Amino acid sequence: MLFSAFILASCTNNPKPASEEDRFIDELLGKMTLAEKVGQLNQYTSRWEMTGPAPTENKGAQDLLQELKSGMVGSMLNVNGAEATRKAQQTVVENTRLGIPLIFGYDVIHGYKTMFPIPLAEAASWNPELARLSSQIAAKEAAASGINWTFAPMVDVGRDARWGRVMEGAGEDPFLGSEFAKARVQGFQGEDLADELTIAACAKHFAGYAFSDAGRDYNSVEIGNETLHNIVLPPFKAAAEEGVATFMNGFNTINGLPVTASSYLQRDLLKGEWGFDGFVVSDWNSIGEIEIHGAAANLKECADRAIKAGSDMDMEARAYIKHLEELVKEGQVDETLITEAVRRILRIKYRLGLFDDPYKYCNAENEKKLIYTNENRAAARKVARESMVLLKNNKHILPLATNAKSIALIGPLANDKDSPLGNWRAKAESQSAVSLLEGMQAAIGQTTRLNYAEGCKLSIGPRNFTDRMIFNESDRSGFTKAVAAARKSEVVVLAIGEDCYQSGEGRSMTDIRLKGLQQELFDAIYQVNKNIVVVLMNGRPLAIPEIAEKSAAILEAWHAGSEAGHAIADVLFGKYNPSGKLPVTFPRNVGQCPIFYNYKNTGRPTGMTDAWVLYSCYNDAPNSPQFPFGYGLSYSTFNYDNLVLDQSSIEKGDKLKVKVSVTNKGELDGEEVVQLYIRDIAATYARPVKELKGFEKVMIKAGETKEVEFTLTEKELGYYFPCGKYVVEPGEFQVFVGSNSVDVLQEQFTIK
Repeated sequence: MLFSAFILASCTNNPKPASEEDRFIDELLGKMTLAEKVGQLNQYTSRWEMTGPAPTENKGAQDLLQELKSGMVGSMLNVNGAEATRKAQQTVVENTRLGIPLIFGYDVIHGYKTMFPIPLAEAASWNPELARLSSQIAAKEAAASGINWTFAPMVDVGRDARWGRVMEGAGEDPFLGSEFAKARVQGFQGEDLADELTIAACAKHFAGYAFSDAGRDYNSVEIGNETLHNIVLPPFKAAAEEGVATFMNGFNTINGLPVTASSYLQRDLLKGEWGFDGFVVSDWNSIGEIEIHGAAANLKECADRAIKAGSDMDMEARAYIKHLEELVKEGQVDETLITEAVRRILRIKYRLGLFDDPYKYCNAENEKKLIYTNENRAAARKVARESMVLLKNNKHILPLATNAKSIALIGPLANDKDSPLGNWRAKAESQSAVSLLEGMQAAIGQTTRLNYAEGCKLSIGPRNFTDRMIFNESDRSGFTKAVAAARKSEVVVLAIGEDCYQSGEGRSMTDIRLKGLQQELFDAIYQVNKNIVVVLMNGRPLAIPEIAEKSAAILEAWHAGSEAGHAIADVLFGKYNPSGKLPVTFPRNVGQCPIFYNYKNTGRPTGMTDAWVLYSCYNDAPNSPQFPFGYGLSYSTFNYDNLVLDQSSIEKGDKLKVKVSVTNKGELDGEEVVQLYIRDIAATYARPVKELKGFEKVMIKAGETKEVEFTLTEKELGYYFPCGKYVVEPGEFQVFVGSNSVDVLQEQFTIK
């Protein structure tokens, strides 16, 4: 028997209105014991290969098997494959009293087996449609493998390059982050969660996780309510409005309170004011870590605080399964809180169609035909090349000619088939990416000599998700060959940056310069050939002042995914005209971190002379970044002109139209990201010097002029007071439109 008679009698194959959903869940809840309810709030990771029986010598596996059969587990993570998820689901459905199916979660961050660029790179495309596409394909591949829930998108606004997980989000801006949050939710969830090729999304980490002190992962967070509401929360609100199925809280405290125990965030704001009707899952053991933070005396108190705060599902802390029944019997926790949490979890299972068919995602035929297809890889290549940012191009050294006589390809990442996959690579096979060497070999003509040399290795010793990396600081044995290759070549392509395990969870850095011998390798090559095109592969902004000064060109390629080598070659040889813009600020050095464009003015914003020190400045470096937010070049040149506002003064509630003319002065057709920023000059609370409030990516043919129009409404012109109230205040506003956050045209208007 696949399900209980109760579940069979309560389901049909047709879409059901909300009232039928509620009736079904009410009826099921009425049949559940307290223990069965608590079981639904409990999530475990896999403890053995689910395709076979639990090993008898493995106590953890045997314990998990018994808990599955007794209804003490509502969800599992890290169970992969149609066969494994089917067997795990069967264990629960056929052995528990009510046969309530599991929901299977997995970290599908930027692809399942076909890897797309890391999320930070995708945000550099300034094309949310690409994020929707990559998330849709990732969902299709994951769903074909039995997964029906991803722990993505991460929508944390990240301002600090020291924080390794900056690679996992959309950068430093809440407006850009909100657009990508919505696109990723759309991609994962599609039009209907019941579609067997969509999966439930999860907005994380709620909230403030990226603002960790000193950029150190898992660290405490100290921010004001104004920053919380205006910078941190908007992407989460956007995800909620887009109908994201789940939220995940974080490891951090905010102003001393663990967010897992925050009633304000989870109950008052998310489930109350925002009307979110999905469920909240803890991060791995974040409920148990309430005790470690010092905000609970023991695991029982952790469970008490978390369930009261609105954390619905416990990931791996075992706090709920051990203590919630006891807390209810003691009168410390009202059972209605548990019932409400279970209702939310059942609601998502219902919407996924798991009560109609718990095995709908366990489709071995789909698994064979939908994963890592040529079509998916072609999409990965498209997304990758549009994510790349041209940071420098002196004397138009790029694009390279495919029939050049000789090109040197040098660097520790030039023939790396693994780092381009990035961190959080789900089920991608190691060493499966197209390397830059392979990409260039496929792109060049038969008459071009490609002189390859590794130059140096980036790391030695451990290289995986959990171990600390050790960098090569002494082995220069490859320098001689690299210098010789550079000497006999017209141009050098130098592939340097980060190993994929340098960024990601737990990968915080105090030094974001090039690691190992990479800078030294650059200097050695520069002595014999100054035509150096640097290809950066990295997961965070890097401090590269010497490279920025001396290189002929810099292409920010990020960790670009399965088709990285082909996509980079497409850009280097001009098959694709680069259009990416930075979603994060690149500092000159780590001492500037955190650095971001939408800062607030100090009382002493500028110096009177270069020698004057009594203003907000560094004595040993400029305030300005190496490359600003929104920056990115093209093989075309775009000229901005004729910025016009349709009104100089508007009433509250009115709309303001902003128009600008953009001309492609180059010889190649190209895409330009036209960016609009505003500044509220005098407000109750000081506002940033610029805030992104609109952007549009437009294709402009060589010699063509296009008029781009934006509309500003109350949604863009207001801000949140620290109390969380959204207001639009009268006064003077500036409007800026341009190619990045620095190079802009400016106009002014008034709100009466």
